[in-house]
Amino acid sequence: MSYNFAQMKTMMRPLLYILFLGSVACSKGSGGGGQSNTQTTGPTIRVSDVTQVRQTQASTFRFYIDLNAASTQTVTVNYATSDGTAKAGTDYTATNGSINIAAGQTEVYVDIPVTGDSLRRANQNFYFQISNPVNSTLGTAKATGTIVNTDLPYLPTDTTGYETPTGYPGYHLAWSDEFNGNSLNTNNWGYDLGGSGWGNQELENYTNRTQNVFVSAGHLIIEARQESYGGNNYTSGRIVTAGLQQFTYGRIDIRAKLPVSKGMWPALWMLGSNISTVPWPGCGETDIMELVGSAPSQVTGSMHWQQTGGSEGTYNGNYDLSSGDFSQQFHVFSLVWKQDSVQFLVDDHLYVNGSSANVLSGTYPFNSPFFFIFNVAVGGNWPGPPDNTTIFPQRMFVDYVRVFQQ
Repeated sequence: MSYNFAQMKTMMRPLLYILFLGSVACSKGSGGGGQSNTQTTGPTIRVSDVTQVRQTQASTFRFYIDLNAASTQTVTVNYATSDGTAKAGTDYTATNGSINIAAGQTEVYVDIPVTGDSLRRANQNFYFQISNPVNSTLGTAKATGTIVNTDLPYLPTDTTGYETPTGYPGYHLAWSDEFNGNSLNTNNWGYDLGGSGWGNQELENYTNRTQNVFVSAGHLIIEARQESYGGNNYTSGRIVTAGLQQFTYGRIDIRAKLPVSKGMWPALWMLGSNISTVPWPGCGETDIMELVGSAPSQVTGSMHWQQTGGSEGTYNGNYDLSSGDFSQQFHVFSLVWKQDSVQFLVDDHLYVNGSSANVLSGTYPFNSPFFFIFNVAVGGNWPGPPDNTTIFPQRMFVDYVRVFQQ
């Protein structure tokens, strides 16, 4: 009998393949003395975010590295920083290395130097990342360091624009505030506080915090912010000279640069000092300057009083810039106030010539002492609310207020 060896080899191949698969399956099993590929990786390691107010001097941001459970072995991990909007060498010191967490411990930290600064600006961030853990499993590997700059005290601004002299013939300087110090002069100014709407359906809460009212680089700055505070969604500042400084007659110059976005309502104005006994509008109101953000190149000057029968009387007018808007440069808003007359000027251009003759009904209240109010309202009946074009913070800069009298 003869055998066909070629045919026999072909018939044996499937059998050999089956035997081979069985051998592989056996070697991968948990029984029969096979070895397992499962490895013990230890506890999970993670790093946490840090948010911290920047200091005027150099400081450190402390990043904590944690295990979710203590290990019986030393855990080692590498770390390194990287730039976000904050830049190494300018805002913080780039750092890298490795760190151990001893057996039985669950937390260590790394301090990253952050450069000191005082400039108020948008917050910045950088990153702290861990990698290549030994005896642990990587969890949250990247943390954000947020440098909070928004509350810092220094905020310069471009000072170009119109200026008025420090004196006028026939007048002497009776009072002024040049805002040259480091804080608001409490001999001149107090605060109106709260978020009641102020009779105008305003949306802000007025505070006395330096976040909203501060003095920097020779300017008073009133800053409106979008933030939750005291039940309101916005904060701002409203300062007054009531009970501290009051005036009757003279020339008043206020040099200011204004916020002009939708929903903003900056105002430089005065109320009669007898308001506690003669309620508004009987006490009188003089609006040296008001602006609504939907008309960024226009300001309004107004006289308000109480007409016979109790309603409000108004005499006013508008001033429009020939180009640009009131946020781009400083302008001087002036009042020339004499007995029975109140004139309103922008950059020495007369645009409202008011007098007792304009009060056709009621009592003319503008021959009595008045005090100042400077504020930035958010929303209200006149400007309406902010919209998605309004970028906060919004700021009014005041360079000086001067009262000249004869």
